[in-house]
Amino acid sequence: MKKILSLIVILVAFGASVSAVNPSDYSIFYKLNNAGTFSSIVRYLDADKEQADQLKYVFSLTENKLNSSLKADNENSAQKALMFNLANAKAILSESQYRKYLTMLNVSVYNEKVTLLAINE
Repeated sequence: MKKILSLIVILVAFGASVSAVNPSDYSIFYKLNNAGTFSSIVRYLDADKEQADQLKYVFSLTENKLNSSLKADNENSAQKALMFNLANAKAILSESQYRKYLTMLNVSVYNEKVTLLAINE
């Protein structure tokens, strides 16, 4: 039941847009590779050195996949890149670390949307 609820939360948080791929929908994943952001994530998740190395690799691959999908303007491919990131993070992190990771992503996406709405007003 928890897995289904988590999947629903993920799908709602990262729902597909109706039209072309919007880069701002995936901008949080571009920030994950930033050195300062990455070190903050590792500290927040209390990840060990091996987990940090694996996450760095996954974040790099995710960014490459997103770049390819955005250039091709392919929403399905962008969603697959997002799911790739989440699946690999889940495999790397413990259950409690993964929950923290999802919370961090959801809060970041929510805050970015609120900021964008405030700018548009």
